[in-house]
Amino acid sequence: MITPGRRIAITGMGAVSAFGEGAQALWQGLRAGTSAIAPLRHERASQLRVRVAAQVPDSFDPTVHFDERTLPLLDRTAQFALLAAREAVAQAGLEWNAAERKRRAAVVIGTGVGGENTQGEQARRLYAENATRLNPLTIVRAMANAPTSQVSIAYGLCGPSFGVVSACASSNHAIAQAALLIRAGLADVVVTGGTEACFTYGALRAWEAMRVLADDTCRPFSADRRGLVLGEGAGVFVLEAMEHAQARGARPLAELVGTGMSADAGDIVAPDPAGAVAAMTQALEDGGLAPEDVDYVNAHGTGTLANDPSETRAVRQVFGRHADRLAVSSTKSMHGHALGASGALELVAVLGALREGIVPPTANFERSDPACDLDYVPNVARAMPVRAALSNSFAFGGLNAVLALKRA
Repeated sequence: MITPGRRIAITGMGAVSAFGEGAQALWQGLRAGTSAIAPLRHERASQLRVRVAAQVPDSFDPTVHFDERTLPLLDRTAQFALLAAREAVAQAGLEWNAAERKRRAAVVIGTGVGGENTQGEQARRLYAENATRLNPLTIVRAMANAPTSQVSIAYGLCGPSFGVVSACASSNHAIAQAALLIRAGLADVVVTGGTEACFTYGALRAWEAMRVLADDTCRPFSADRRGLVLGEGAGVFVLEAMEHAQARGARPLAELVGTGMSADAGDIVAPDPAGAVAAMTQALEDGGLAPEDVDYVNAHGTGTLANDPSETRAVRQVFGRHADRLAVSSTKSMHGHALGASGALELVAVLGALREGIVPPTANFERSDPACDLDYVPNVARAMPVRAALSNSFAFGGLNAVLALKRA
């Protein structure tokens, strides 16, 4: 939970998603209610039961963005993070041209899986090709902290930097930790967010085995929902102490006012509404917000049979009568469930709602479910004032992280 003290401004954002490169491409797709879920592109697709996914377009070419010395060091997960970080830092207008500024700048990036593409490729060489020697860069590409380290190296940032791994809550946990660093006075600026790229044969087979994947599309909160749809991408943000941003004339995109973090301490998979209630309540209290101050909740909304009713009950418990006046939507219906990157992609949606007064919809919504009885902004974006918003992330393992934001 953010402790009282310095205010937190968000001054830059960047993204790579199934909508393509750039935060604007992501936001425009979401506000249009366009789903980027499409047939799975994979060399072994015919051997898989997975039929659909939200994948970064084939037009993404890492050789365009990274030189021949850098690219061999980068798993796809790190490539996404670096590209999103470039966009966020450029929008923030930051220049680190003094040693003291670099010491006061940190990096915290979350990922649920890490360098899965590197792991998968090297496992294929080891077990399918009987290779006796693997790529010597396997460890530095695959390690979960590689995206954080690569961003730190790219900008020469020497403040406290680390990776965060908490499954589907990784992004929100990373952003919360970034805010804590600023509030604690350990940094003035933190580059933070989440990244994921795990469309390997082994990962897809593992997800198939869980039997939580939809075979058509993602329909959060809809009565005919059939499960989640995997996605990939990255979202990266520049967080600054408000006084630091104001001193250099930066214009905040929004203010991060609070966070809430909790653990269900129960089932490794099944969600417990009590954990979600605790995280949302903490975020409101931490941000000095009454339930009535919030106009929009970007829901975790995976489209699974278990998550959606559980989250609905939690929202009702936290917001009481005001729950019926909330706009609630799940943008996973459009950019897919990008696991450790999901919260970061969803923060782009929340920032868009706060800045433009447009709430992105829950796409693919067809029939109401009596167990899911909130206003899910079905299929079409809604123009409405958004003063404050919550962004929910609830992970396997019962790990919960919620961000509270206000219009700047």
